[in-house]
Amino acid sequence: MTDAAEIRAEIRLPTQELRNDLPFYTKTLGFRLDMIFPADNPSVAVLSGHGVRLRIEKGAGEAPGTLRILTDDPGFAGGAKALTAPNGTKVEIDELNPPVVTPETEHAFVVRRLADQAPWVIGRAGMEYRDLVPSRLGGAMIASHIRVPDGPVPDMVHFHKVGFQLIFCVAGWVDVLYEDQGDIRRIHAGDCFIQPPTIRHKVLHSEGVQVVEIGVPAEHVTEIDHEMKLPTPHYRPDREWEGQKFVHDIGSKGVFRPFRIPGFEARDTTINENTKGVASVMVARPIGVAAPWTVHDGDILFTFVMSGGMTLEGEGKDPYRLSPGDAFVIPPGMATRYSDPTADLELLEVTLPGNPPTRVVQG
Repeated sequence: MTDAAEIRAEIRLPTQELRNDLPFYTKTLGFRLDMIFPADNPSVAVLSGHGVRLRIEKGAGEAPGTLRILTDDPGFAGGAKALTAPNGTKVEIDELNPPVVTPETEHAFVVRRLADQAPWVIGRAGMEYRDLVPSRLGGAMIASHIRVPDGPVPDMVHFHKVGFQLIFCVAGWVDVLYEDQGDIRRIHAGDCFIQPPTIRHKVLHSEGVQVVEIGVPAEHVTEIDHEMKLPTPHYRPDREWEGQKFVHDIGSKGVFRPFRIPGFEARDTTINENTKGVASVMVARPIGVAAPWTVHDGDILFTFVMSGGMTLEGEGKDPYRLSPGDAFVIPPGMATRYSDPTADLELLEVTLPGNPPTRVVQG
């Protein structure tokens, strides 16, 4: 039986004249020449570097293709970002660890109702996703309603290159392992996690779970970590990842206080404090007093209806009667009112930045 370490996969690229390609791949791109033959008139060269192995072969039938090289050396290949090898292969040079860039928010008033039957899409690890903000506010954020099949989850240790990420459980429960956060963490309906940028984690098992997941920006990279084993040996509750701490908020322990909107009260999940103002996550409910028209002066304000119902009124808009599973986004400067709430209404509100200033206005 062949040892796995002896197996060498190669990517074959064509060439018309090998001697023209070797200086480019070895000197300009820094590949190492591992093999060349035949000696008298070479037609095949095998090179390795940058995590790949190339076989450049005279007369090969493949197209030249595109080679992407990721590097943190700004002087690599003379600072070039795009090159073409003598054999026609396009070479793209990009940053190894580019910074997370959040596009400027394209503000819009968005209402997404479960009754409209937006499709559920199968995503990573067999999970079902329903898009709650189809416009994604120009790429500034993504909000997903996610259902996870019952039982063990076929997940791997992974992390996200993201600015902010929330997992809020609205039904059932799910078990997750997190880097430096001890053993298995279970969240039930009403509980939440924030996953700081690049924290390693793995979903283990779920029963009847539905979560709302918020990610900023909308498009971000998920990377598998093949080396880390979870749980990690050290418990480090005060560790920060890019200035943010891991949060495991247990809803049943929350204390309700007056909300930014009169007529409502809310419990704070501590996320504003632990992200240093990047975002706040609140659970709000009515107190039996009619709410006034209000305007917020933040950037992103997303709300998901977890239980009960209410009518969302917006200036210049038809009113929307909302039910569990519905979601909406209110742009800054737009007057709205939460009217006719049922006694069991419960709202999940996510704002970026956290705790936006809110003004009472005349409707």
